[in-house]
Amino acid sequence: MKTGGWIATVGAGAVAVGLAAYWGWGAFRANPLPEGFASSNGRIEAVEIDAATKTPGRIVDVMVDEGDFVVPGQVLAKMDTDVLNAQLEEAEAEYKRAETAVDTAKTGVIQRESEKAAAEAQIKQRQAELDLADRNYKRAQNLAEKDAVSQEELDTQRASFFGAQAALESSKATAAGADAAINTAKSQVIQAEASVNAAQAQIDRLKADIKDCTLVSPRNCRVQYRISQPGEVLPAGGKVLNMVDLGDVYMTFYLPTREAGLAKMGAEARIILDAAPQYVIPAKISFISDVAQFTPKTVETEEERQKLMFRLKAQIDPELLQKHIRSVKTGLPGMVYVRLDDDKPWPERLQVKVPETP
Repeated sequence: MKTGGWIATVGAGAVAVGLAAYWGWGAFRANPLPEGFASSNGRIEAVEIDAATKTPGRIVDVMVDEGDFVVPGQVLAKMDTDVLNAQLEEAEAEYKRAETAVDTAKTGVIQRESEKAAAEAQIKQRQAELDLADRNYKRAQNLAEKDAVSQEELDTQRASFFGAQAALESSKATAAGADAAINTAKSQVIQAEASVNAAQAQIDRLKADIKDCTLVSPRNCRVQYRISQPGEVLPAGGKVLNMVDLGDVYMTFYLPTREAGLAKMGAEARIILDAAPQYVIPAKISFISDVAQFTPKTVETEEERQKLMFRLKAQIDPELLQKHIRSVKTGLPGMVYVRLDDDKPWPERLQVKVPETP
């Protein structure tokens, strides 16, 4: 992100700051850095954040202007939600229909189970009838062998036995059908419950989309650009605002090969801004490029190799930033000083000196 600077005095104070910068720079030139330190110039930068739409739609209102300071959760812009609200009502109606289908399917299961219970009772009845018909048939057979009953009576008992047997098998088939009907009814319950879950998921998604139509600031930021205006229709991912994260501010600078090779991640640094040379801002090295940024056409001699420049970042103490968060600006130029040797004490002129907490 493009970044900015610290605290700048305006009006008559700006003249005083300019004079202080001039004399401060002259003092530094008259007192070169001791061994174990390196310096370079750079500009204050910060991470850029785009406030963008999640779903396509029309911008209803943009609540902030360029240069405004915004805090986490602050509303930045609102999108039209009429279509999403209609879809939500449709999804809620579908949810109610699906819930009714679940109740109906569960009632079907109860009905099928009742039918199975009736079929099982009928099986017991048919089994008793079969047992009776079997005894009567065997009795008639014994009597027929003694010529104690007529052939007609024997045929009648035989017919009753086989009829009872067939009735029992029919009842068993009915019970088996009731089992299958119960399984079918239970599967319908599962399908209906799945429809309820799908409808609920649709409702949750639409509510999330409606919520996302209100764009809010994710952290402490300053608005750089209003990219879109009310009334514009944007696609998904359309940018509305461009902001800088004032909680992650750093100065980008370059060092030659030898000094970059001695610099360490986490090494202490000091930043002095042109606009406020009376302050010495503490920082730490948060990035060292492993690739040279400027390379001569040929690299053959030691002198030429020293022309290679490596990019570094000096990150300003986040706690200090929070204390002066509303005064932080990006883009301000200044000088950065890096301690290459941890055993070397900072010169008196580079001792930390920050503004008092507002």
